[in-house]
Amino acid sequence: MRILFLGDIVGRPGRHAVKKHLADIRAAEGADLVLANGENASGGLGLSAEGAKELFNAGLDGMTSGNHIWKFKDMPSYMQREERLIRPANYPPGTPGRGLAVLRLPGKPPVAMLNLMGRTYMQPLDCPFRAADALLAQLDAEHPDVRIRILDFHAEATSEKISLGWHLDGRISAVLGTHTHVQTNDARLLHHGTAYLTDLGMCGPLDSCLGMSVAPILRKFLTAAPERFEVAGGPVALCGAILDIDETTGQATHIRAWRFNIA
Repeated sequence: MRILFLGDIVGRPGRHAVKKHLADIRAAEGADLVLANGENASGGLGLSAEGAKELFNAGLDGMTSGNHIWKFKDMPSYMQREERLIRPANYPPGTPGRGLAVLRLPGKPPVAMLNLMGRTYMQPLDCPFRAADALLAQLDAEHPDVRIRILDFHAEATSEKISLGWHLDGRISAVLGTHTHVQTNDARLLHHGTAYLTDLGMCGPLDSCLGMSVAPILRKFLTAAPERFEVAGGPVALCGAILDIDETTGQATHIRAWRFNIA
């Protein structure tokens, strides 16, 4: 099975690029399933219910999120209803939504989509390592037929990301990092069949600082004074990873960092 996982979609430029090009990309790459992190798709920070619907209508099969998912007031109730959109599972009990979804597409093997958030330089959530163990135990108990398991680890520190990759090696199909918006060059198969990439990158404006207009961010660095950030314009790149997964074992057989430039 071939899966395309897109990095953080940033604002209207990222959403519109996905809408315009996803069908052609899916056909060209032979992707059976397309996932994405959508937490910055509305205004560059957060995700509205309308933005989520737009992306699902564009052809995404599932979406993960992260620390900005709660910005829009309509999101908690929408997430309760929409099972294809998940949030980090290590939020405290009682948080709206879920951290795990099993996607069952006609004619395709089922795929578990998981989401966790790191704690280093981020919110002090529950331990993502122990939360990952609990998610896999839940899958084994409730969905033993689901062998393909893809995790979005939304985290800041590269050391925390690669450590979780080694912790889960052989027990999950892929550990893919999001949050930093910069695609890394370390796509590889770990020793026991888990595909790993520290960060998928972003789907957003190229001439930017992580998707946002350059000038206000430069002024903030130069003066330390508050600035209003806005999503940048100009050329867009879609970044992510292509995964090939053995449908019987759930082990990854190939991973490559993926990029699609749009003038």
